[in-house]
Amino acid sequence: MQTNPTPPHYTSLVAVGDSFTEGMSDLLPDGSYRGWADLLAARMAAHTPGFRYANLAVRGKLIKQIVDEQVPAAVAMRPDVITLVGGLNDTLRPKCDMNRVRDLLTEAVERLAPACEQLVLMRSPGRRGPVLERFRPRMEELFAYVEELGDKHGAVVVDLYGAPALADPRMWDVDRLHLTAEGHRRVAEAVWQTLGHEAEDAEWHVPMAPTAPPGWVSRRITDARFARQHLLPWIGRRLTGRSSGDGRPPKRAELLPYEGQA
Repeated sequence: MQTNPTPPHYTSLVAVGDSFTEGMSDLLPDGSYRGWADLLAARMAAHTPGFRYANLAVRGKLIKQIVDEQVPAAVAMRPDVITLVGGLNDTLRPKCDMNRVRDLLTEAVERLAPACEQLVLMRSPGRRGPVLERFRPRMEELFAYVEELGDKHGAVVVDLYGAPALADPRMWDVDRLHLTAEGHRRVAEAVWQTLGHEAEDAEWHVPMAPTAPPGWVSRRITDARFARQHLLPWIGRRLTGRSSGDGRPPKRAELLPYEGQA
């Protein structure tokens, strides 16, 4: 009789990255964000008493800032698992030196991989739609390099970009840049399974059932609201070099026992 292999016993997790790892836009009633990393930590803590978790992510951070500010802290904590998602904000800037992004991502991986038992990298999810199409070649170049780094340094790579479900616009918040609560739930499930645990949702990557598309007038109203409330401020920050994360501390700066709820 076949039995499932024993899942790895991890006792600590440190998450490194930007708004995706911070948890935007999985909004909680108190105004804070939860997100896939918190959900993953809660699930791991439910299986491991005393499980410790830190989330160093800050929205808007570029890969150079992640390397300078978050990587040294994560290395010093020496957890069992480190997740690293970074570089995508760089690709969305008007000017982006992809060679520099590659070099910095390489530096991050070379420093993080020896400091943990398992490093987790990701090909970030990508929403269908016209706004991001001009940046897609850069994104795909970044994701191809993530795969190379994973192979070279023994990191596992979670392919969220290739998951049809996460390309669905319904999985994305009104800002069209951050996942909804359901999107974050599916990401947590994907990472959980990639780490060797038994699936709780084997169909996380399966698209939602189709629904009737909104009418032309509704789409135009939604597009105008999106441009006014999200797109124009985002473009303004890109052009002036400002970031939504300027002055913000890490989400969870210390590696402490986690008692959050999934």
